[in-house]
Amino acid sequence: MTAVIADAGEVFEVITNVFSRFDALAHPEHLIEHLQKLPVVWGIVFLITGLICLLEGYKFYKVVTVVLALTIGGFAGYSMGKHIRAEFIVAGCAALLFAVVCFPLMKYAVAAMGGLVGAFLGANSWTAVATLVTKGDPATATQHYWVGALVGLVLCGMLAFILWKLSIVLFTSVSGSTLAVIGGVGLLLQVPSFRDAISSNLKTAHVVVVPLLVAVPAIIGLILQEARKDVVPAETS
Repeated sequence: MTAVIADAGEVFEVITNVFSRFDALAHPEHLIEHLQKLPVVWGIVFLITGLICLLEGYKFYKVVTVVLALTIGGFAGYSMGKHIRAEFIVAGCAALLFAVVCFPLMKYAVAAMGGLVGAFLGANSWTAVATLVTKGDPATATQHYWVGALVGLVLCGMLAFILWKLSIVLFTSVSGSTLAVIGGVGLLLQVPSFRDAISSNLKTAHVVVVPLLVAVPAIIGLILQEARKDVVPAETS
């Protein structure tokens, strides 16, 4: 039981540290530093969950929305709970609250998830593109990443009210791809023969590399799900 709690605490620390920057994908050195501490079991969980969400999220969008709300609430609650030394209590309460609120407000929950995914895409895209424009000056590139996040939040949040099915496909593809890449990289970093090579290569890689690793599977998932989105339920009333 103690080992389970320790593993849970470790994964909470890893994920909250990874996403302490909203443009985490565009900071490979920050990402690798924390993913090296991701437990193997949780790496497998993230990889499998991400692949299911990436390829089949359109079928189970309500479940995906609730699970993502549960996860976001849990990690946000854990981060806030650290200030009063009640991490798991606050995490559990926030996770339960977020998940339960989704059921009567599914339409708005999907819009919120779409907005968060859009903000995540916007922040990482802004940092990556700005770094290219400023010729690799990270301080200048990341200074205004919140502008990209705000644009992505508004555009993708509104998309849920205009193109319901596309919004579902978009946020399940991007969130699934992100989880799968985090889980996959975390697992590879636990293999001694791969750890040093992956760590050194990604830490020194250009800021567009990790966003590209997430974008390519997300686009593939988007195309595959879009081709079969006729089975997505109609907009929740």
